[in-house]
Amino acid sequence: MDHLRRLLENIRTIGIWDRVFGWRRIRDQLIDATTDLGLLTQKNDFLTGEVKRFQSDEDRRQQEFGRQMSTLKQYQDRIQADRDEEVKSRHDAEIERLKKMKDTWVLHQDSVRQSMKTLCSRHTIEYIDKPPFKGDPDNTVSISGEYIIFDAKSPRGEDLSNFPAYIREQAEKARKYASEESVRKWIFFVVPMNTLGVLKTFVHHLADYRVFVITVDALEPILLSLQKIEEYEFAEQLSPEDRENICRILGKFAHLSKRRIQVDTYFINQFMELAYKCESDLPSEMLDKAIEFERAEKLNPPQEKRTKVIPMAELEKSLIKVQNDAGNKGIALEDRRLTDGLNEVPLYREE
Repeated sequence: MDHLRRLLENIRTIGIWDRVFGWRRIRDQLIDATTDLGLLTQKNDFLTGEVKRFQSDEDRRQQEFGRQMSTLKQYQDRIQADRDEEVKSRHDAEIERLKKMKDTWVLHQDSVRQSMKTLCSRHTIEYIDKPPFKGDPDNTVSISGEYIIFDAKSPRGEDLSNFPAYIREQAEKARKYASEESVRKWIFFVVPMNTLGVLKTFVHHLADYRVFVITVDALEPILLSLQKIEEYEFAEQLSPEDRENICRILGKFAHLSKRRIQVDTYFINQFMELAYKCESDLPSEMLDKAIEFERAEKLNPPQEKRTKVIPMAELEKSLIKVQNDAGNKGIALEDRRLTDGLNEVPLYREE
Protein backbone atom coordinates (compact mmCIF):
# COMPACT_ATOMS: atom_id res chain seq x y z
CA MET A 1 0.00 0.00 0.00
CA ASP A 2 2.94 2.35 0.69
CA HIS A 3 4.32 1.83 -2.81
CA LEU A 4 0.90 2.44 -4.35
CA ARG A 5 0.40 5.62 -2.32
CA ARG A 6 3.82 6.96 -3.32
CA LEU A 7 3.12 6.18 -6.99
CA LEU A 8 -0.20 7.99 -6.96
CA GLU A 9 1.31 10.95 -5.11
CA ASN A 10 4.18 11.21 -7.62
CA ILE A 11 1.82 10.99 -10.59
CA ARG A 12 -0.34 13.71 -9.06
CA THR A 13 2.64 16.03 -8.48
CA ILE A 14 4.87 15.08 -11.44
CA GLY A 15 6.25 17.99 -13.43
CA ILE A 16 7.46 18.34 -17.03
CA TRP A 17 11.08 17.59 -16.17
CA ASP A 18 10.16 14.51 -14.16
CA ARG A 19 8.17 13.27 -17.16
CA VAL A 20 11.28 13.63 -19.35
CA PHE A 21 14.09 12.67 -16.98
CA GLY A 22 12.30 10.86 -14.05
CA TRP A 23 10.28 8.31 -15.94
CA ARG A 24 12.56 5.43 -14.83
CA ARG A 25 11.77 6.23 -11.20
CA ILE A 26 8.06 6.28 -12.01
CA ARG A 27 8.37 2.93 -13.77
CA ASP A 28 10.09 1.31 -10.76
CA GLN A 29 7.42 2.67 -8.47
CA LEU A 30 4.74 1.28 -10.82
CA ILE A 31 6.37 -2.15 -10.68
CA ASP A 32 6.49 -2.04 -6.86
CA ALA A 33 2.87 -0.87 -6.69
CA THR A 34 1.79 -3.63 -9.07
CA THR A 35 3.52 -6.19 -6.85
CA ASP A 36 1.81 -4.81 -3.73
CA LEU A 37 -1.54 -4.84 -5.53
CA GLY A 38 -1.03 -8.47 -6.48
CA LEU A 39 -0.26 -9.37 -2.88
CA LEU A 40 -3.28 -7.46 -1.69
CA THR A 41 -5.45 -9.29 -4.22
CA GLN A 42 -4.15 -12.66 -3.00
CA LYS A 43 -4.69 -11.64 0.62
CA ASN A 44 -8.18 -10.45 -0.22
CA ASP A 45 -8.95 -13.76 -1.94
CA PHE A 46 -7.59 -15.61 1.10
CA LEU A 47 -9.62 -13.52 3.52
CA THR A 48 -12.70 -13.94 1.36
CA GLY A 49 -12.20 -17.71 1.54
CA GLU A 50 -11.75 -17.51 5.32
CA VAL A 51 -14.96 -15.52 5.65
CA LYS A 52 -16.84 -18.10 3.61
CA ARG A 53 -15.33 -20.93 5.72
CA PHE A 54 -16.24 -19.16 8.94
CA GLN A 55 -19.74 -18.55 7.61
CA SER A 56 -20.06 -22.23 6.72
CA ASP A 57 -18.82 -23.26 10.17
CA GLU A 58 -21.25 -20.80 11.77
CA ASP A 59 -24.10 -22.28 9.74
CA ARG A 60 -23.15 -25.78 10.89
CA ARG A 61 -22.88 -24.60 14.50
CA GLN A 62 -26.30 -22.98 14.25
CA GLN A 63 -27.78 -26.17 12.80
CA GLU A 64 -26.12 -28.29 15.53
CA PHE A 65 -27.32 -25.86 18.18
CA GLY A 66 -30.84 -26.11 16.77
CA ARG A 67 -30.71 -29.92 16.88
CA GLN A 68 -29.38 -29.88 20.45
CA MET A 69 -32.05 -27.42 21.54
CA SER A 70 -34.70 -29.62 19.96
CA THR A 71 -33.31 -32.68 21.77
CA LEU A 72 -33.14 -30.74 25.03
CA LYS A 73 -36.75 -29.65 24.58
CA GLN A 74 -37.77 -33.28 24.07
CA TYR A 75 -35.92 -34.29 27.26
CA GLN A 76 -37.54 -31.43 29.16
CA ASP A 77 -40.98 -32.40 27.89
CA ARG A 78 -40.36 -36.04 28.82
CA ILE A 79 -39.08 -35.15 32.31
CA GLN A 80 -42.04 -32.82 32.87
CA ALA A 81 -44.45 -35.51 31.68
CA ASP A 82 -42.85 -38.06 34.03
CA ARG A 83 -43.01 -35.55 36.87
CA ASP A 84 -46.66 -34.79 36.16
CA GLU A 85 -47.42 -38.49 36.07
CA GLU A 86 -45.57 -39.03 39.36
CA VAL A 87 -47.47 -36.18 41.02
CA LYS A 88 -50.74 -37.54 39.65
CA SER A 89 -49.92 -41.05 40.89
CA ARG A 90 -49.13 -39.76 44.38
CA HIS A 91 -52.27 -37.67 44.35
CA ASP A 92 -54.37 -40.63 43.24
CA ALA A 93 -52.72 -42.85 45.87
CA GLU A 94 -53.44 -40.29 48.60
CA ILE A 95 -57.06 -40.00 47.45
CA GLU A 96 -57.34 -43.79 47.49
CA ARG A 97 -55.82 -43.93 50.98
CA LEU A 98 -58.24 -41.31 52.28
CA LYS A 99 -61.15 -43.12 50.60
CA LYS A 100 -60.20 -46.40 52.24
CA MET A 101 -59.77 -44.63 55.57
CA LYS A 102 -63.20 -43.02 55.28
CA ASP A 103 -64.76 -46.33 54.23
CA THR A 104 -63.20 -47.94 57.31
CA TRP A 105 -64.67 -45.26 59.53
CA VAL A 106 -68.09 -45.50 57.88
CA LEU A 107 -68.13 -49.25 58.44
CA HIS A 108 -66.69 -48.94 61.96
CA GLN A 109 -70.08 -48.81 63.68
CA ASP A 110 -71.32 -51.96 61.92
CA SER A 111 -68.01 -53.71 62.56
CA VAL A 112 -68.17 -52.97 66.30
CA ARG A 113 -71.79 -54.10 66.49
CA GLN A 114 -71.02 -57.38 64.72
CA SER A 115 -68.02 -58.03 66.98
CA MET A 116 -70.10 -57.31 70.08
CA LYS A 117 -72.88 -59.68 69.03
CA THR A 118 -70.37 -62.41 68.17
CA LEU A 119 -68.55 -62.09 71.51
CA CYS A 120 -71.80 -61.98 73.49
CA SER A 121 -73.01 -65.12 71.74
CA ARG A 122 -69.71 -66.90 72.36
CA HIS A 123 -69.56 -66.04 76.07
CA THR A 124 -73.33 -66.18 76.76
CA ILE A 125 -73.61 -62.48 77.54
CA GLU A 126 -76.99 -60.84 76.98
CA TYR A 127 -76.90 -58.34 74.12
CA ILE A 128 -79.65 -55.71 74.34
CA ASP A 129 -80.97 -54.53 70.98
CA LYS A 130 -83.36 -51.95 72.47
CA PRO A 131 -82.30 -50.79 75.95
CA PRO A 132 -85.14 -49.65 78.25
CA PHE A 133 -83.81 -46.13 78.85
CA LYS A 134 -83.47 -42.84 77.02
CA GLY A 135 -80.91 -42.49 74.29
CA ASP A 136 -79.79 -44.80 71.54
CA PRO A 137 -76.34 -46.28 72.31
CA ASP A 138 -74.69 -48.34 69.60
CA ASN A 139 -74.25 -51.44 71.76
CA THR A 140 -75.62 -52.38 75.17
CA VAL A 141 -75.04 -55.56 77.18
CA SER A 142 -76.51 -56.68 80.47
CA ILE A 143 -74.14 -58.02 83.14
CA SER A 144 -74.95 -58.41 86.82
CA GLY A 145 -78.26 -56.64 86.39
CA GLU A 146 -76.58 -53.54 84.93
CA TYR A 147 -76.57 -52.17 81.43
CA ILE A 148 -73.06 -51.51 80.06
CA ILE A 149 -72.71 -49.27 77.02
CA PHE A 150 -70.19 -49.69 74.22
CA ASP A 151 -70.50 -46.74 71.81
CA ALA A 152 -68.64 -46.78 68.48
CA LYS A 153 -66.89 -43.47 67.75
CA SER A 154 -65.04 -42.61 64.56
CA PRO A 155 -63.78 -39.38 62.92
CA ARG A 156 -66.13 -37.40 60.72
CA GLY A 157 -63.46 -36.39 58.20
CA GLU A 158 -59.84 -37.04 57.25
CA ASP A 159 -58.58 -34.34 59.63
CA LEU A 160 -57.78 -36.24 62.84
CA SER A 161 -56.62 -33.17 64.75
CA ASN A 162 -60.18 -32.54 65.99
CA PHE A 163 -60.79 -36.16 67.04
CA PRO A 164 -59.52 -35.81 70.66
CA ALA A 165 -61.80 -32.80 71.22
CA TYR A 166 -64.69 -34.75 69.68
CA ILE A 167 -64.09 -37.65 72.08
CA ARG A 168 -64.03 -35.27 75.08
CA GLU A 169 -67.26 -33.68 73.92
CA GLN A 170 -68.94 -37.08 73.46
CA ALA A 171 -67.67 -38.20 76.89
CA GLU A 172 -69.46 -35.25 78.48
CA LYS A 173 -72.63 -35.97 76.52
CA ALA A 174 -72.55 -39.57 77.78
CA ARG A 175 -73.93 -38.20 81.06
CA LYS A 176 -77.42 -38.90 79.69
CA TYR A 177 -76.62 -42.63 79.92
CA ALA A 178 -74.72 -42.50 83.20
CA SER A 179 -77.64 -40.71 84.89
CA GLU A 180 -79.80 -43.81 84.47
CA GLU A 181 -79.85 -45.94 87.62
CA SER A 182 -79.65 -49.21 85.73
CA VAL A 183 -76.64 -48.14 83.65
CA ARG A 184 -73.14 -48.90 84.92
CA LYS A 185 -71.00 -45.81 85.48
CA TRP A 186 -68.36 -47.22 83.17
CA ILE A 187 -68.99 -46.27 79.54
CA PHE A 188 -66.77 -47.55 76.75
CA PHE A 189 -66.01 -45.70 73.49
CA VAL A 190 -64.74 -48.06 70.76
CA VAL A 191 -62.53 -46.18 68.27
CA PRO A 192 -60.72 -47.33 65.07
CA MET A 193 -57.18 -48.58 65.54
CA ASN A 194 -55.71 -45.95 63.18
CA THR A 195 -56.91 -43.09 65.40
CA LEU A 196 -54.86 -44.07 68.45
CA GLY A 197 -51.90 -41.99 67.30
CA VAL A 198 -53.75 -38.71 67.86
CA LEU A 199 -55.32 -39.64 71.19
CA LYS A 200 -53.47 -38.84 74.41
CA THR A 201 -56.21 -39.52 76.95
CA PHE A 202 -57.86 -42.94 77.15
CA VAL A 203 -59.76 -42.52 80.41
CA HIS A 204 -62.04 -39.53 80.97
CA HIS A 205 -62.91 -39.00 84.62
CA LEU A 206 -66.20 -37.18 84.85
CA ALA A 207 -68.09 -36.17 88.00
CA ASP A 208 -69.95 -39.43 88.64
CA TYR A 209 -68.89 -41.72 85.81
CA ARG A 210 -65.90 -42.68 83.64
CA VAL A 211 -65.46 -43.07 79.92
CA PHE A 212 -62.84 -45.54 78.63
CA VAL A 213 -61.49 -45.27 75.07
CA ILE A 214 -60.70 -48.71 73.62
CA THR A 215 -60.36 -50.52 70.30
CA VAL A 216 -62.16 -53.58 68.96
CA ASP A 217 -59.25 -55.79 70.07
CA ALA A 218 -59.99 -54.93 73.71
CA LEU A 219 -63.70 -55.88 73.60
CA GLU A 220 -63.31 -59.53 74.49
CA PRO A 221 -61.01 -59.18 77.54
CA ILE A 222 -63.19 -56.33 78.86
CA LEU A 223 -66.38 -58.35 78.49
CA LEU A 224 -64.74 -61.34 80.19
CA SER A 225 -63.55 -59.16 83.07
CA LEU A 226 -67.02 -57.68 83.50
CA GLN A 227 -68.57 -61.10 83.27
CA LYS A 228 -66.33 -62.34 86.07
CA ILE A 229 -68.09 -59.98 88.47
CA GLU A 230 -71.42 -61.56 87.53
CA GLU A 231 -70.45 -64.71 89.42
CA TYR A 232 -71.14 -62.85 92.67
CA GLU A 233 -74.66 -61.66 93.36
CA PHE A 234 -73.52 -58.93 95.73
CA ALA A 235 -70.13 -57.37 96.16
CA GLU A 236 -70.30 -57.64 99.96
CA GLN A 237 -70.38 -61.43 99.65
CA LEU A 238 -66.87 -61.43 98.24
CA SER A 239 -64.10 -62.52 100.53
CA PRO A 240 -61.10 -60.19 100.93
CA GLU A 241 -59.01 -62.64 98.93
CA ASP A 242 -61.58 -62.73 96.09
CA ARG A 243 -61.74 -58.95 96.02
CA GLU A 244 -57.96 -58.76 95.93
CA ASN A 245 -57.79 -61.25 93.06
CA ILE A 246 -60.44 -59.41 91.06
CA CYS A 247 -58.76 -56.06 91.60
CA ARG A 248 -55.41 -57.58 90.64
CA ILE A 249 -56.87 -59.05 87.43
CA LEU A 250 -58.61 -55.80 86.51
CA GLY A 251 -55.45 -53.83 87.25
CA LYS A 252 -53.37 -56.21 85.17
CA PHE A 253 -55.88 -55.99 82.33
CA ALA A 254 -55.93 -52.19 82.46
CA HIS A 255 -52.12 -52.07 82.48
CA LEU A 256 -51.75 -54.51 79.57
CA SER A 257 -54.47 -52.75 77.58
CA LYS A 258 -52.71 -49.41 77.92
CA ARG A 259 -49.33 -50.94 77.10
CA ARG A 260 -50.93 -52.54 74.05
CA ILE A 261 -52.27 -49.15 73.03
CA GLN A 262 -48.76 -47.67 73.45
CA VAL A 263 -47.12 -50.38 71.33
CA ASP A 264 -49.85 -50.36 68.67
CA THR A 265 -49.63 -46.58 68.41
CA TYR A 266 -45.85 -46.77 67.91
CA PHE A 267 -46.12 -49.39 65.17
CA ILE A 268 -49.00 -47.53 63.51
CA ASN A 269 -46.75 -44.46 63.24
CA GLN A 270 -43.90 -46.60 61.89
CA PHE A 271 -46.14 -48.25 59.29
CA MET A 272 -47.57 -44.87 58.27
CA GLU A 273 -44.03 -43.50 57.85
CA LEU A 274 -43.06 -46.57 55.82
CA ALA A 275 -46.15 -46.16 53.62
CA TYR A 276 -45.26 -42.53 52.94
CA LYS A 277 -41.64 -43.49 52.17
CA CYS A 278 -42.86 -46.11 49.69
CA GLU A 279 -44.87 -43.45 47.88
CA SER A 280 -42.09 -40.84 47.96
CA ASP A 281 -38.88 -42.89 47.54
CA LEU A 282 -39.80 -45.76 45.23
CA PRO A 283 -39.32 -45.18 41.47
CA SER A 284 -42.64 -44.55 39.77
CA GLU A 285 -42.50 -47.82 37.79
CA MET A 286 -41.85 -49.91 40.92
CA LEU A 287 -44.49 -47.96 42.87
CA ASP A 288 -47.10 -48.60 40.17
CA LYS A 289 -46.24 -52.31 40.18
CA ALA A 290 -46.35 -52.43 43.99
CA ILE A 291 -49.78 -50.75 43.95
CA GLU A 292 -51.01 -53.41 41.50
CA PHE A 293 -49.88 -56.19 43.87
CA GLU A 294 -51.34 -54.28 46.83
CA ARG A 295 -54.74 -54.11 45.17
CA ALA A 296 -54.57 -57.80 44.35
CA GLU A 297 -53.80 -58.80 47.94
CA LYS A 298 -56.59 -60.00 50.20
CA LEU A 299 -56.36 -60.63 53.92
CA ASN A 300 -58.04 -63.87 54.95
CA PRO A 301 -57.99 -64.27 58.73
CA PRO A 302 -59.32 -67.49 60.26
CA GLN A 303 -63.10 -67.61 60.16
CA GLU A 304 -64.83 -67.41 63.48
CA LYS A 305 -67.40 -70.02 64.51
CA ARG A 306 -69.77 -69.09 67.29
CA THR A 307 -70.03 -72.58 68.71
CA LYS A 308 -66.28 -73.17 68.73
CA VAL A 309 -64.34 -72.49 71.95
CA ILE A 310 -60.63 -71.77 71.57
CA PRO A 311 -58.79 -73.79 74.28
CA MET A 312 -55.68 -72.42 75.93
CA ALA A 313 -53.75 -75.54 74.93
CA GLU A 314 -54.35 -74.74 71.27
CA LEU A 315 -53.19 -71.15 71.76
CA GLU A 316 -50.05 -72.32 73.59
CA LYS A 317 -49.30 -74.78 70.81
CA SER A 318 -49.62 -72.03 68.20
CA LEU A 319 -47.40 -69.75 70.28
CA ILE A 320 -44.67 -72.41 70.58
CA LYS A 321 -44.78 -73.01 66.82
CA VAL A 322 -44.37 -69.27 66.11
CA GLN A 323 -41.48 -69.05 68.57
CA ASN A 324 -39.75 -72.06 67.00
CA ASP A 325 -40.20 -70.68 63.47
CA ALA A 326 -38.80 -67.33 64.55
CA GLY A 327 -35.82 -68.99 66.25
CA ASN A 328 -35.06 -71.06 63.15
CA LYS A 329 -34.94 -67.86 61.11
CA GLY A 330 -32.43 -66.31 63.50
CA ILE A 331 -34.88 -63.88 65.16
CA ALA A 332 -33.91 -63.21 68.77
CA LEU A 333 -36.81 -63.64 71.17
CA GLU A 334 -35.59 -61.98 74.33
CA ASP A 335 -38.89 -61.65 76.14
CA ARG A 336 -37.31 -60.66 79.42
CA ARG A 337 -35.27 -57.80 77.95
CA LEU A 338 -38.30 -56.63 75.97
CA THR A 339 -40.43 -56.65 79.12
CA ASP A 340 -37.81 -54.81 81.15
CA GLY A 341 -37.37 -52.19 78.42
CA LEU A 342 -41.10 -51.70 77.97
CA ASN A 343 -41.66 -51.31 81.69
CA GLU A 344 -39.13 -48.46 81.70
CA VAL A 345 -41.33 -46.45 79.31
CA PRO A 346 -43.67 -44.14 81.30
CA LEU A 347 -47.28 -45.20 80.95
CA TYR A 348 -48.76 -41.91 82.11
CA ARG A 349 -47.86 -38.34 81.30
CA GLU A 350 -46.58 -36.23 84.15
CA GLU A 351 -49.08 -33.56 85.13
